[in-house]
Amino acid sequence: MSSSPAATRTPFAARFGHPLVLLALMWAIEFADLLLPGRFESLGIRAWDVTHLPGIVLAPLLHSTWAHLISNSVPFLILGCLVAAEGARRFWTVTAIATVVGGIGPWFLALPGTVTVGASGLVFGYFAYLMVRVFTARSMGHRILYAVVALVVFSMYGGSMLVGVLPVHVGISWQGHLFGALGGAAAAVLTRPRTDVSAGSGSAAASPRGRLR
Repeated sequence: MSSSPAATRTPFAARFGHPLVLLALMWAIEFADLLLPGRFESLGIRAWDVTHLPGIVLAPLLHSTWAHLISNSVPFLILGCLVAAEGARRFWTVTAIATVVGGIGPWFLALPGTVTVGASGLVFGYFAYLMVRVFTARSMGHRILYAVVALVVFSMYGGSMLVGVLPVHVGISWQGHLFGALGGAAAAVLTRPRTDVSAGSGSAAASPRGRLR
């Protein structure tokens, strides 16, 4: 017996389960933080402290208050589902890149000892990914589709995203926002479909490498 590639693909609706799982984990951690002694946010990114480097990975899962978590939840879910529509592997790849790059920013640029937590760096990463994806899509049809998505997303969040990367609000990590966005943009470039040039015919063909699912 043999199976075709189409038969093994993740159902389209099931792809949205990945950002839902990540969001559910954030909420579960916040509930645990409410019940257990201590504060989990101390495990976040602590600027210039090498012992807190693991906080780069943990920070998106941690939030300082319930209001902080709630304000991040809706844009995280909307933008995360749009990224996840391309497949689980792409969602987790974009998430990983935006998390690491977004964490490096506040670790280097915030005042020493400053603790940064929250999923907003991921939100900015997903936003930037969707914007840049317009230019890295493999065909004109895909570019038009991504352009429509980008216009809708920008109309919803563009203003707050532009303000969020500027140092204008006290207590808001513009460094995490800016570097999260840079990470999302980098992810769009790094995961773009590559074009291989055939040595025999000189024709270009899209390679499956980079088409993460």
